Amino acid sequence: MEATQLIAAQTVLQHGTPNDCWIVIDDEVWDVTKFAPQHPGGASIILKYAGRDATEAYSEIHARSIVREHLSPDCFKGNLDRSTITEAWTRAQDKPDSSKAKAPGETEEKTPLHNMINLYDFEESVARTGSKKAYAFYSTAATDCWTRDANEQMIKRIWFRPRVMKNVAQVDTSTSVMGIPMKMPLFICPTGLAKLIHPDGEKGLARAAKSTGILEIVSSASSHPLQDVVAEAPGYPFFFQLYLNKDKSKSAAALRHAQELGIRAVFLTVDAAGRGKRESDERLKVDEVIVNPVTGERAPVDQKKRGGLTQMMGSYIDQGMTWKDIAWIRSVTNLPIVLKGITTAVDARLAVEHGVEGIMLSNHGGRNLDFAPPSILLLLEMHRNCPEVFDKVEVYVDGGYRRGGDIIKALCLGAKAVGLGRSFLYSMHYGTEGAEHLVELLKEEMESVMKLLGIKDLSEVHPGLVNTSDVDHLVVAGDEHPYAKWRPKARM
Repeated sequence: MEATQLIAAQTVLQHGTPNDCWIVIDDEVWDVTKFAPQHPGGASIILKYAGRDATEAYSEIHARSIVREHLSPDCFKGNLDRSTITEAWTRAQDKPDSSKAKAPGETEEKTPLHNMINLYDFEESVARTGSKKAYAFYSTAATDCWTRDANEQMIKRIWFRPRVMKNVAQVDTSTSVMGIPMKMPLFICPTGLAKLIHPDGEKGLARAAKSTGILEIVSSASSHPLQDVVAEAPGYPFFFQLYLNKDKSKSAAALRHAQELGIRAVFLTVDAAGRGKRESDERLKVDEVIVNPVTGERAPVDQKKRGGLTQMMGSYIDQGMTWKDIAWIRSVTNLPIVLKGITTAVDARLAVEHGVEGIMLSNHGGRNLDFAPPSILLLLEMHRNCPEVFDKVEVYVDGGYRRGGDIIKALCLGAKAVGLGRSFLYSMHYGTEGAEHLVELLKEEMESVMKLLGIKDLSEVHPGLVNTSDVDHLVVAGDEHPYAKWRPKARM
């Protein structure tokens, strides 16, 4: 878009109220007065920058092209005339960035990438040297974080039953998902806001997916537009994650756009009817006070409303979504549908009845409903209550997988592939090379475990290679609780 005129800095300062709100992004001046109330994260985060330069805050999360996609051309006022910048303009921009503050004694130097020998090293590096805001958003989970932690703990309670005297001189980690060849059964899960940790965000992950032969599921909340992510790996297959919008016309447009870009399947998130209470994120207030840069008047945000990036996101999600919406999606696109967020056998059977091509057993990384069942137990529940599902749809799983051996355990229990979310975000602290290094670490671990288990390729995985007796008693049998028929007596 070409600028039609230059806008003086003093002019921008004069448009600094909720009823007359201009902001500057990369020297482009935009009138966001009408858009602010519709912003998915609420108006306050935009109004905080009314009459000011919002480039740094905007670029931390979004790609530059996003603003052009969401605002009509008449909202563009022109380019900031940098020759008119005065001390008053510069003073109005001053704002300490507490999100990047480090605790006393913390070093700013990252551990060299070649010294990262497992996935835990990436998280430690981000916790120590990354953005405080990014780490809080990525690492947090719902309320007391029991499900987040139990995901990983339950995987560790499953033991291997290795076979010996097998010819495993050469092992092969390759597989296929939805008919797409993969060098290993690994997804980059849709996470959103990957740009918080690195400017390349999802685009960097796309390059890593192609170079390592795995698949990326691009989030509806991606920091970069879908077409920009796909363009990083021309001709390479991608999946698209969809949050159904309350305005179905927007979801319809997104689905058609995805299909036009060559996306190979839609992962419909079905476990986000509400937003989890992610407290470590909420403690980092996204917006504590709005300051009018002209008058200096301070307008505090409603402190009764919790802050944090989590609360900014998701207001557009359709909380009235039902099984009937699968047919609606079918009316818009012929792409395969995978339901992401299945946590019971009864819903797995319903998914099959509604003709989807796949399900992802997932509790959203423990980020929504705390005390949702750990993901590895969901695989066991499927085997106990609806084993036929494994023959009718492809079954994927995510949540708590940190080692190559963890992936092998899931495959032995019927998963076709495993997804990782947080770990890939942490790896992007090192850019695309970090994500590539993470995949290589997991591949090396998988190959080692396969040899020690006595299998040469993934066609040989089966439940007999794992001992689940330490957790079998936790697996639900049937669709109803044993006490379901009991009801308390009515009170007098």
